[in-house]
Amino acid sequence: MNEESFPRIEIGEWASQVLDWLTDNAEAVFDALSAAMGWVIQLLVDILLAPPVLVMILIFALIAWFVRSWQLALGTLVSFALIASMRQWENAMLTLALVLVATIVAVGIAVPIGIAAARNDRVSAVVKPLLDFMQTMPAFVYLIPAIIFFSVGVVPGLFATVIFALPPGVRFTELGIRQVDSETVEAGQAFGATPRQILRGIQIPLATPTIMAGVNQVIMLALSMAVIAGFVGADGLGKEVVASIASLNIPQGVEAGLGVVVLAIFLDRLTGALGDPGRYPHSLYRLVRDRFASS
Repeated sequence: MNEESFPRIEIGEWASQVLDWLTDNAEAVFDALSAAMGWVIQLLVDILLAPPVLVMILIFALIAWFVRSWQLALGTLVSFALIASMRQWENAMLTLALVLVATIVAVGIAVPIGIAAARNDRVSAVVKPLLDFMQTMPAFVYLIPAIIFFSVGVVPGLFATVIFALPPGVRFTELGIRQVDSETVEAGQAFGATPRQILRGIQIPLATPTIMAGVNQVIMLALSMAVIAGFVGADGLGKEVVASIASLNIPQGVEAGLGVVVLAIFLDRLTGALGDPGRYPHSLYRLVRDRFASS
């Protein structure tokens, strides 16, 4: 018995019809989203590119020192100077803007869903297979509806990046909330705290390290997808990688790839520090906090 023995199920045609219906009936919504997201990304790009390169490098280094340590600040200074010396600074800032906006949107969607899944088993049962589907679907497939809805450019890249990067944020948020000690929650209930107060005052603070680990994964996936978004015309390091593949330009590909690696390491270390600032005794944040605590 071969595959011809089975009846043909036109799942692809059904999906195409759904996309056509959405395109015909929600065009105004997609146009508004495209305009809004394009404006936000361009605004962030303008902010990142407005100061001189050296000033921005120093700002990034100070952020690294404040959040984590002087060692990370020094590494940031050297690695971002390397990006500038490779003439990839503008592309790196374009990619950083895309990743930051995608992360904010993805986390803004993922955290409430994760909280709802943690507090309701039925929601969790519905969400889990959807997350499995989103994580296992090849990343390039997300570019198809993105192009249909938003044409080409940075906005379809943002759309595909958000969809691809969202699942870890939901999973880690649910995990973090569920891992909070039940006795701690019961103690809050015994003192008359409402479910909202318990969530804001007990569960979210205790789950913050796990939630930040999810944010870290969202950022890493957003960076990987931002490169793929270069195939649909999203400017930045991803577009450089695509151009290097098309022309077999090894230097261009290596330099753009190194730019992505630098951004990934910088964002990874920052989110790790934000998840547990007490682990980094040499950060300016810790020094200032301890100084005020002792006074």
